[in-house]
Amino acid sequence: MRQENAGMKQPGPGKSVLALSFAAVLPLWAQSQTLEPVVISASRAEQRSLDVPAAIETVDRDALEQGPQVNLSEALNRVPGLTILNRQNYAQDLQLSIRGFGARSAFGIRGIRLLIDGIPATMPDGQGQGSSISLTSTDHIEVLRGPLAQLYGNSSGGVIQAFTRNAPTQPEWDVQGYAGSFGLKRSDWQYAGRIGSIGLVADYGTFATAGYRVNSRTERNQFNSKLSFEPTLDTKVNVVFNRFDMPLAQDALGLTAAQLAAKPQQAGSNAVSRETRKSALQNQLGSTLTQTLDADASITARVYYGSRETTQYQTGLATSTGAWVGLDSAYYGLGLQYNRSTQLAGYPVQWVAGYEWDHQGSTRKGGVAALGQQTSTTRNEYDQAGNSDFFVQATTQLGHEWAMVAGIRLSTVQLSSADHYLSDGNGSGAETFRAHAPVLGLSYRASDALNFFANIGRGFESPTLNEVAYDGTGVPAFNTSVHASSSQQFEIGAKWVPTAQSRLDFTAFQVDSRNEIVVASSSGGNSTYKNAPGTSRSGAELSASALITPHVRVTLAGSWVDAIYTKAFSSASNSVANGNRIPGVPQNFLFSELLWSQQGLSNSSRKPAALGAQAGLELTQAGRLYANDSNTATAAGYTTLNAKLSYGWTLGAGRLNLYSRIDNLNNQHYVGSVIVNQAASQFYESAPGRNWTIGVRGVLPI
Repeated sequence: MRQENAGMKQPGPGKSVLALSFAAVLPLWAQSQTLEPVVISASRAEQRSLDVPAAIETVDRDALEQGPQVNLSEALNRVPGLTILNRQNYAQDLQLSIRGFGARSAFGIRGIRLLIDGIPATMPDGQGQGSSISLTSTDHIEVLRGPLAQLYGNSSGGVIQAFTRNAPTQPEWDVQGYAGSFGLKRSDWQYAGRIGSIGLVADYGTFATAGYRVNSRTERNQFNSKLSFEPTLDTKVNVVFNRFDMPLAQDALGLTAAQLAAKPQQAGSNAVSRETRKSALQNQLGSTLTQTLDADASITARVYYGSRETTQYQTGLATSTGAWVGLDSAYYGLGLQYNRSTQLAGYPVQWVAGYEWDHQGSTRKGGVAALGQQTSTTRNEYDQAGNSDFFVQATTQLGHEWAMVAGIRLSTVQLSSADHYLSDGNGSGAETFRAHAPVLGLSYRASDALNFFANIGRGFESPTLNEVAYDGTGVPAFNTSVHASSSQQFEIGAKWVPTAQSRLDFTAFQVDSRNEIVVASSSGGNSTYKNAPGTSRSGAELSASALITPHVRVTLAGSWVDAIYTKAFSSASNSVANGNRIPGVPQNFLFSELLWSQQGLSNSSRKPAALGAQAGLELTQAGRLYANDSNTATAAGYTTLNAKLSYGWTLGAGRLNLYSRIDNLNNQHYVGSVIVNQAASQFYESAPGRNWTIGVRGVLPI
């Protein structure tokens, strides 16, 4: 039986909302002086955002501070082409996708590369955790989409790179505290300062919530630090250490359509009786060194080491018992990059070449659990993943108007599993994936305020260790039938700055994939995967921002994507027809904001408006979500309105800020995310209704 709406309200007309928002923003261009933000992710060197021939967005510190700084979804929903579905389930992390890449993830972030200060936060197999990024100490985040992201290697459907703030010349203490609905409590203590050429940022935060749903209580603590120093005038060194400790994250699981309609706050079947939950502890230490060789050349090196321990209790496949899974992982890597500006046939060329090597090893154990406690061990194996990649990228200016970018990455990814439980090692296996990812782009500078660009490239995505952990029948064994997927990507775009305080970016794209890795089935906490023969994603993205007065700014980010299967196939629980929608990808997504500041606003400043009053309204609209490949289960789209108000005072040499938010002001009842192809039809993860947050922040120079 087709579950059309899953008991949720219908949204307003998405196209009408989008059209009205565009109409409201486009005429509002005001004159004022500002500076273009500088980004590095697209070319691996500093470059004006307007000049970058790719779809790239910067989320600054001002945007990050407008929420409690717990989840990436608070700020990154203003990036077109990027969809973050907040599960309200910290045992599974956010469901994040870029142009549809990553939408199938049962937990964590996959298909998208995460970096923090140039150090990978994504494992070699392509799996990452959004919670690795400490938002309270982050200065800004860059999001790169499209073909140029392929030059970051395996599973680069996009790149999200966070940059920790630099230590100020005047040392300071920064203390924050937040409280909110459902028992939310967050605190943060941060020291930042410099002594001569040595800078230190050290940040420790705590977070706890009782959760919107039954069995969703969470506790976590996080420490992030960056030590910066310059041994010589030409040498810069950053040492970054972070620790993520989540002793408890209860898992509320998904709901059936009937459960969702009856009581959205309830936990899924057997979640309470089997005490489904997760704990995690991660430590990572890394360092980057940049050595300037001369006016035209530099070398950047990175090295890192990390460990991660997780234990998860699941409902299990048996009818009367639960299950547990434990992972004890170590990961490490190094990279070397050479940047140079030179001349080729009389044309200026900026190029970068490098090598990256990463490795992870995980001891995976599992077994039967009763009443949330381990009773037996039925799995013991050692899994490994590693990559060895070479890349080169060059940008050349072909006269004043034209520029060309070209690059290629040669990737080798190895996955293996050694079974130590069965005497015959029958669950063991290994696979090696090799691919080359070429990229070619062309840009045209129509004027100092208008740039056009076009890029074409090939992508490569290997399965993760979790995606080969179970064979096609759900038995613990290395699944050699899951192959790497490949994609052909094309995009065209334009960037226009009609005035100093207004900007509009537009991108259209087409992505065609072969052997895309999809969820075959998900049951009892275990997901199995297979390859779909063909998929297609076409769409458009638009972002616009304008100061309509020195105190009022309008921001808009809109996305539309048509994500479909182009060839029919079948799996254990689904028959997928040609033209079916890819689940987990809303067809349209819109974020718009109206922000007023008593102090005044800049269109691209990374400094928050700390003094006086600030008030804003945010509107988010998302289209329908399909929950399975057969498209027989869906969740209706939604429209939510958020309101925020803050005020800042000076206190001697320091300052004090008060923050308040009401999210989902219109009390929309909707599905926040879906568990793709859940075998028991427990697809739906409900979002909370109207909820509030208040916070206080004090900054004191010392």
